[in-house]
Amino acid sequence: MKLSSQLVVSSLAVFVLSACSGNASQRRQAQDDFEYLNTPTFSEWQSIEGAEPQFYTNYQVPQGDFRGGVGPQVDIRPPQQILELIPGARIDRKGGDVTLWLLRATEADKVWSTAQTMLNERGIGIQNQTENSIETGWVTWVSEDEDLPLSARYQISRVTSNGRHGVHLALIDWREGSDVKPVTLTNKERYSALMSNLVTARYDLDIRLEAERKARELVKNIPITMGTDRSGLPVIIARAPYDVLWNRLPDILPAMGFNIEERNRSQGTIKAKYVEQDDEFWQEIGVKPVELRSITYTFLFGDLGNRTSINVTDAKGKPVESELLKDMVPVLAAMAEKYQ
Repeated sequence: MKLSSQLVVSSLAVFVLSACSGNASQRRQAQDDFEYLNTPTFSEWQSIEGAEPQFYTNYQVPQGDFRGGVGPQVDIRPPQQILELIPGARIDRKGGDVTLWLLRATEADKVWSTAQTMLNERGIGIQNQTENSIETGWVTWVSEDEDLPLSARYQISRVTSNGRHGVHLALIDWREGSDVKPVTLTNKERYSALMSNLVTARYDLDIRLEAERKARELVKNIPITMGTDRSGLPVIIARAPYDVLWNRLPDILPAMGFNIEERNRSQGTIKAKYVEQDDEFWQEIGVKPVELRSITYTFLFGDLGNRTSINVTDAKGKPVESELLKDMVPVLAAMAEKYQ
């Protein structure tokens, strides 16, 4: 599923699973026939005179005026799920509309601001706007599961209820190709969820960018010294949390001359091949040259809470000498300071 050329989904991946080949209609419909549509109308049960019928309520068909699609009108695609990417938000889906509820007004204001940012970045036109409501222009969705390009207009508004604050999204107009048609519940449920995911994905992007910014701030002054591990063996100690240091390593290690070949965050390992640096490099950073061979080394990072241990092994898995580790300390410190 993707937007038209004006609205290319970059941060949101929507996967469409097709069980078989065929046209768009076949991908939305069950593969069996629709012979059940020819089922004769049910007639009332006629009991034998004098008999007292007993009925099990377990199988009683509910009474009511139930309306919905049948046969080829039934859409067998799995429902679209809303990505839960906004911390603390509760998602309420009712009648095809979506409401993101938050406990604080400031949090709802941030979601509201994110929605406006997303609309602006993706070039989605605004037809009407007030302080607490936005009515969009036509948003075009293109999918292999649909026969024609689909377009929808949305209303996004700020709401409050029982001390909660939220952002409400509703699909208000529907178009198939160039024909405007009534909005169905199926269309509302599916395409309101997709639009909501653009908002939640944009919010998540802001969170990740802010986390990266904070990580860079924390890295500005990372004391790096020699220390010992629990076995008493020498290791380099970086006085920064593991997650903070790990995010900076793609900048720090290449700047030292290490070309990263493999990374495994869960295991805390990075394999990188060293490329010998010239005299100008060492003069620029003002530290003693490190006598490293041009081979692949493995960096081992240990999570010590508010600190991170660093050890290095050679291509054979043998720890490098303690003197070499000591020589690497000022280089690491210089690169951490340079790439803040």
